Amino acid sequence: MIKCFGIRFRIHPLFTLMILLSLLTDYFVEAMTLFGIVLVHELGHVAAIKWYGWRLKEVKLLPFGGVAEVEELGTVSAWEELVVALAGPLQHVWMIAIAWILQHSGVSDPAWWDYFIEANLMIGLFNLLPILPLDGGKVMQVALSYFIPYYRAIWYGAIVSLSVSVLVIGTVVWQMGQGRPQLSMIVVSLFLFYSNWYALRNSPFHFIRFLSARIERGGKFIHSGTLAQPIVVNGHRQVGEILKLFMREKYHLIYVMNEKGVIQKVLPEQRLLTAYFHEKKPGSAVSELFM
Repeated sequence: MIKCFGIRFRIHPLFTLMILLSLLTDYFVEAMTLFGIVLVHELGHVAAIKWYGWRLKEVKLLPFGGVAEVEELGTVSAWEELVVALAGPLQHVWMIAIAWILQHSGVSDPAWWDYFIEANLMIGLFNLLPILPLDGGKVMQVALSYFIPYYRAIWYGAIVSLSVSVLVIGTVVWQMGQGRPQLSMIVVSLFLFYSNWYALRNSPFHFIRFLSARIERGGKFIHSGTLAQPIVVNGHRQVGEILKLFMREKYHLIYVMNEKGVIQKVLPEQRLLTAYFHEKKPGSAVSELFM
């Protein structure tokens, strides 16, 4: 573990293994170049995280990028998450631009600059794949949360990530069958598959963190003024089921209607959140609690 400017950087065993193998195969310069590119990529995320005042626990460096572990999972605005996710891939733009200028200025070996540019493209584009916890997966999940309830966005994001991970594994295995060794990629793709399987199993915890932040965020919506997004249900719907319909960037009013289409009650979202967290009644019908 390395600590710099109060930030903990942890080198993942996969990256350590790759560096050790580079020493044995005489590719140490290339490995350290990748390490530098990945570090700059992650520093882009760190800068955005610090800008928004998020709580950063540590940064794990992997061969294809890294993972910045924060406390704000699902508890901040979608816009903030989008900016933080894109702050890493954007670092490759200026690195490639500077490398191209220096290459055509005759500085150092042009072949090394070719490798530097190719490595940036490889890491940048790989990180934009729609697989969590890659940046592309985070952007995908944020985009989904603008159009569907957040519970479904978490679930669909994990399912798509798992599916693409399987596709990547299949592609790498096929390339190995064609006589093209891809040991590092098969290890990375298996790691991504395991990460998403773990994330899918922990999606209920992710959703609870989102709900726990809704009381404070709901107050901010009211304070600043916002258009309410109605949710129409009958009185038999359970509190927990209704909360799964909440949209990330919307404030909700819950309209309880009977079979004849008559509005029996209008509830602000805080009332349901209080019933869920403080009264411990997620399985109760709204008619039992509020009517």
